[in-house]
Amino acid sequence: MDQKTAVVTGAARGIGLATADLFLEMGWRVVMVDRDAEALEAEAGQRQSVRAVHCDVSDPDAVTAMAEAAAGWAGRIDALVNNAGVAEFGPIEQTDFATWRRVMATNLDGVFLCSQALVPALKETRGAILNIASISGLRASTLRVAYGTSKAAVIQLTKQQAAELGEYGIRANCVCPGPVRTKLAMAVHTQEIIDAYHDAIPLNRYGTERELAEVITFLCSDKASYVTGQVLAADGGFDSTGVGLPALRGKPARA
Repeated sequence: MDQKTAVVTGAARGIGLATADLFLEMGWRVVMVDRDAEALEAEAGQRQSVRAVHCDVSDPDAVTAMAEAAAGWAGRIDALVNNAGVAEFGPIEQTDFATWRRVMATNLDGVFLCSQALVPALKETRGAILNIASISGLRASTLRVAYGTSKAAVIQLTKQQAAELGEYGIRANCVCPGPVRTKLAMAVHTQEIIDAYHDAIPLNRYGTERELAEVITFLCSDKASYVTGQVLAADGGFDSTGVGLPALRGKPARA
C-alpha cells in the first residue's frame, strides 16, 4: 500500500508505453490501459508490477469498470495519465460529424470520464492528473479541425480540473507534445514532412517518446508538488516559432 501507482491510458505503445516504463523504473506500479487488447497483453506480459486493463476510454461503463479494477488491484492511485487519443486529419469541408465525434469521444470525453472516475481515489492520495494534449491544441494548422479542437479543449479541461480539485490536494497539468518520433509517425511522415518539421523546430529534430515520458512523470511526481494548472509544450521550441519563416532563422532580413 506504500508503493505508488499510476494509471496510464493508451499504454500499449508510443508515449504511453514509454511513460509506463519510466514509472516502473521509478519504483511505481502501473495500471496499463488500452483498447487494443492484443497489444496491451503482449506488452504487459513482459513487465512486472503492472496490471493490464482493456478499456475503451470513450465508453462510460468501461471506464467505471476500469477505475474499479485499478483501485481494487493497487489499493491506491497516485497519478492518472490521460494519454489515449486518436488522430484523424482532413479538410473542414470533408470532416463529417461521425469523424468529429470519434475524435472528440476519445480525445476529450475519455479524459473527462477517466478523470471523473478516478477522482475519489486521487483524493485519498492527494494525487495528480496529467493530460496529454498536443501542439495542435496551442497553434492551429490545416487538416486538424477535429483533432486540434479536441486538444485545445483538453487544455481548458485541465485548467478546470486544477481550479476545482486543488482544494483536495489534486494537481492537474497538461503536456503538449510536438512532433515525436513514434513508429506510427515515422510510418506516415514522408521525408519531405520530416524535413519541414526539422526546419520549423528550433532544436531541428523530433522529440523521443522517452523525452516526453520524462516530462510526464516529473509533473506526476512530488518534485512538482506546487505545480498545477500548467500547460507545458514539450516540442523542441516549435510553439515559440509561430508562423515565422524557417528560411530566415538566424539571417538578417533584407528590404
